[in-house]
Amino acid sequence: MLIEPTESESKASLDLFIGALRDLAMAAKAGETARFQGAPYYAPRRRLDETRAARSPILRWTAPAPLPRAAE
Repeated sequence: MLIEPTESESKASLDLFIGALRDLAMAAKAGETARFQGAPYYAPRRRLDETRAARSPILRWTAPAPLPRAAE
């Protein structure tokens, strides 16, 4: 995996990211499959249905419904 951080990333955030990757690598080597089976855990969508997306793509953007205005 090639990871190229931007120049604005601090050393502390890079160290935190490297630590997380090391932790994941050690868990994979130890055979902790349960940890990876349900991943991703904190994403808005758990698993994307790529087959459905390929067979019936949504090719047009539609604007979301307007938000109600606050009474001022």
